[in-house]
Amino acid sequence: MQHNIVADPSIFFRAPQKFDRNSDPAFLRYCLGGTLYMPSTRAVMDKIVAGELSDVLSMVMCFEDAIRAEDLPTGEANVITQLGFLAQQVQSGALDNSEVPLIFLRVRSVAQFQSFARKLTPELADILSGFVFPKFYSDNAHEYLDLLAELNTKFATRLYGMPILEGRDIAFAETRRDELFALMKKVRSYHQYILNIRVGGTDFSSFFGVRRGIGSSVYDILPVRDALADILNFFGRAEEDYVISAPVWEYFLAYKRDDLKKVMQVDLHRSLRTNAPILNDAIDGLLREIVLDKANGFTGKTVIHPSHLRYVNAMQAVTREEYEDACQILDTSGGVIKSAKSNKMNEINPHRSWARRISHLADAYGVVEDERQIVALFR
Repeated sequence: MQHNIVADPSIFFRAPQKFDRNSDPAFLRYCLGGTLYMPSTRAVMDKIVAGELSDVLSMVMCFEDAIRAEDLPTGEANVITQLGFLAQQVQSGALDNSEVPLIFLRVRSVAQFQSFARKLTPELADILSGFVFPKFYSDNAHEYLDLLAELNTKFATRLYGMPILEGRDIAFAETRRDELFALMKKVRSYHQYILNIRVGGTDFSSFFGVRRGIGSSVYDILPVRDALADILNFFGRAEEDYVISAPVWEYFLAYKRDDLKKVMQVDLHRSLRTNAPILNDAIDGLLREIVLDKANGFTGKTVIHPSHLRYVNAMQAVTREEYEDACQILDTSGGVIKSAKSNKMNEINPHRSWARRISHLADAYGVVEDERQIVALFR
């Protein structure tokens, strides 16, 4: 699999690298990009094999909020069928194993995770990339992660976990910091199993009876912003070494193909800063929020509509200036040096963790000449 595939690869100063579920986890954790969430009752694997969902490289089939409680047996049976179909396609040679999307299952609870785990077979486990753990707290973290470690041993494969930080104890100020500190200590010994940490922007909003509008971002909602800031403060520290995915954008609108042609020469980031119209309110809002996501240290984003994937992944691409600065920093032992473009100071030790992140993003999403070229990745 490869992000940001375009008809004219010369757009890249450095092309994105290919990846699959067996890639080095230090690289793979940056590759999720836009991760499409869908109900576990949905059948999509035939479309993936047929190449009809070429943008879907990372997906979550949800047993929790996306379905009704009474539909759980149907969802579980469907997931078993879908994974089995995909395994058969790989075994028959109809689909190469390297082209299987990163597939995660969002469990409903610890008990449901335990129950469903008993239904897994080696063939199904070999198709999966892992599990998403909702309402992840310091008092249930070990139950989720201990079972995940057992499944890795049982099936002799690599199954990752992605905790979602979204519950009341994290939403509310009086308990948040103690809970995040306890969680941070709990998960350290399971670091090898955690591919991404995800956040529940919609759940946080619900606790305060608010919802961002199409013209605003999640960072405009003060109590949600504060919760996200504290999550980044604990888990975004360079020494903790986690990749944190940004919260979902809830709005989607259709657009005509001609719309993209009109914006190919747009100075994207200037338009986003000035709120100048680009495509439509929903896509423009998504793009503005991604700029803030990246500025704050999030990588990738939860997505609920396939049309958003190309925008999320394009916006993860790195400019040549960023890439050359990162390379300069990583190749220098210390001190201060003028950037290649002679427009900024690169202070080697303080900027090193930023440079490592940029290098990983460059590997996963590619390097383009400048920000104008990112628009071309929207295809």
